[in-house]
Amino acid sequence: MPVEVPEVVETDQHRVSCDGGGGALGHPRVWLEMGDEDFVECPYCDKRFVLKDGHH
Repeated sequence: MPVEVPEVVETDQHRVSCDGGGGALGHPRVWLEMGDEDFVECPYCDKRFVLKDGHH
């Protein structure tokens, strides 16, 4: 059985929000901060937000 890879979203912001993107099937909106990293993962849906090149 293949392993599902979480969705990756490129962003130019260090602070992002995630609600699962599924409307009623999503999850509560959470705000995520990258801090010193160039990515952050949502604790609900594992969606990964990655900084676009040049926005470090």
